[in-house]
Amino acid sequence: MSIRGKRLRPPGRGPLRRFGIGLLAAAAVATVTLAGSGQASASASAKVTVPASAGAAKAAAAKPAAQPAAVQPAAVPAAPAGFTTTWSDDFNGAANTGLNTDTWRYDAGAGWTFGTGEIETMTNSTANVYQDGSGHLVLKALHTGTDPAANWTSGRVETQADGFGAQPGGVVRMQASIQQPNVTTANGAGYWPAFWMLGSPLRVGVPWPGSGEVDILEDINGRSSVFGTLHCGVGSGGPCNETSGVGSGERACSGCQTGYHTYAVEVDRSTSPEQIRWYLDGANYFTLSSNQVDAAAWANAVDHSFYIIFDLAIGGGFPAAFGGGPNAATVSGGQLNVDYVAVYNKSPDHGTNIAKGKPTTSSSNESATFPASNATDGDITTRWSSGFSDPQWVQVDLGQNYDLTHATLTWEAAAASAYQLQTSTNGTTWTTVYTNNNSPADLQDTNLSATARYVRVYATSRASQYGDSLYELALYGTPSSGGGDPGGGTATLLSQGKTATASSSENASFTASNAVDGNTGTRWSSAFSDPQWLQVDLGASHSISQVVLNWEAAAGKAYQIQTSSDGANWTTVYSTTTSTGGVQTLPVTGTGRYVRVNGTARTTQYGYSLWEFQVYGT
Repeated sequence: MSIRGKRLRPPGRGPLRRFGIGLLAAAAVATVTLAGSGQASASASAKVTVPASAGAAKAAAAKPAAQPAAVQPAAVPAAPAGFTTTWSDDFNGAANTGLNTDTWRYDAGAGWTFGTGEIETMTNSTANVYQDGSGHLVLKALHTGTDPAANWTSGRVETQADGFGAQPGGVVRMQASIQQPNVTTANGAGYWPAFWMLGSPLRVGVPWPGSGEVDILEDINGRSSVFGTLHCGVGSGGPCNETSGVGSGERACSGCQTGYHTYAVEVDRSTSPEQIRWYLDGANYFTLSSNQVDAAAWANAVDHSFYIIFDLAIGGGFPAAFGGGPNAATVSGGQLNVDYVAVYNKSPDHGTNIAKGKPTTSSSNESATFPASNATDGDITTRWSSGFSDPQWVQVDLGQNYDLTHATLTWEAAAASAYQLQTSTNGTTWTTVYTNNNSPADLQDTNLSATARYVRVYATSRASQYGDSLYELALYGTPSSGGGDPGGGTATLLSQGKTATASSSENASFTASNAVDGNTGTRWSSAFSDPQWLQVDLGASHSISQVVLNWEAAAGKAYQIQTSSDGANWTTVYSTTTSTGGVQTLPVTGTGRYVRVNGTARTTQYGYSLWEFQVYGT
């Protein structure tokens, strides 16, 4: 029963957009009254880093809360039957260390800016947020001074990744083992612990609550309770009865202050109507079906990805609805302790993902942090992100022709609003096999009927001002009896991981081996002069049918592709004097153990620079 979700400072989208979306000015916090079922809520977030208040976060608590006895951490449980583990964290860092900011964001700032009436200041100090050295994340609320309504600090963190969700026809389970703050109704007034998740569209400006929020655990005022809630629709009233939301109401949670208990939610898109199910220690205590909510509001709030949040708030509208706080009896030092958090998925069985780990290239990369290879690495927490313009593409080379049956795409919040799936047998001539002109969500799948070696996502319009950003492209099918190269044979990527040498390297960061490592985030770059060359030793003689050059901006304008049996005598199999760079797929015919690109003129004043040099043949 709160307005926790009305976050006034949406987060930046990553390291390069630290303050990404400036938005609304602070608004007055609405007065909250107790609704019939007393449902709870949670909120949006921001990547803002501020120091802990001087002295406040580190001061000794005048009225310390009881601290839990040392508990042996549990291993992250294996996936339930039928599920696979998508992601997890068991917080095994050293004692009194902060979180890995590649994985987590500190959502620091004054509590009033969350739009919920909270009074604490969230910090990134290890006084408030730390790993305890025994396998737990600790969020601790601290108070200084004599005024119970001022000078509180605490912690709030969220996952960097926002691709956790259920594919159409699938199920996702978010689960954590948590000990609520060890306080009671006598000394815990104002405490508001939460484990929850927000819809990824919020990160690109889709407003709360339409973007969706699912509260997995909330309790207030040391009541030893749990509330589970969905927020959707509009900010006041509407299909989800905002700002209360629709949910379980208050449920007893015996022993949840003094021991670890498991809290989970499942979003099930495999059943009709769709469902959200809430669990406490494995027992399903509340289920909400999509036909209990307006269909459009449900789809907008549920049928997409989410990111996960833990926080320990002090004060605000929700505690106020149950008597208020903090007050003079409220203790300092209460902790929300997290043993582990995990995401499990059950997906429709389409077979083996044939795109996973295959060579992947793109029209552009936002930076070296977001290379094309991230889109096919099987890791939902890494992503490809393009330049901030249209059109853009990312393509995967399956190594041979496949009869394709299915594709699934997991977009980041910065998705393509219009794109085509295109296929090719030679990497040059493309056929559109699927078109999406108004991408409705970031989790998409489609049946395919095509035979191809190459598949690309060709994005023509973006859903945000950022680039096209894709967590995963998964493809399914069976090997075709047809060929995969221009000559009709089955061509294989021969060069990846083989020994590469060059006429020069700009410095030790840009060596020849970078061009054949399969990573489009690393590159070879030569000295700033002509001519220069890069060659790869295939280890044995092969029939060469295709070469792919993925140039960095500093490309070759004039160059030759050459083959050799001995690394000394060379035969030119391709030549150009008008290259403009980019990704170039070159059908060639030749034989040799060694293949090189021999550059004779550059497009810039810099050297020749290749993200990847790929040689295919039999």
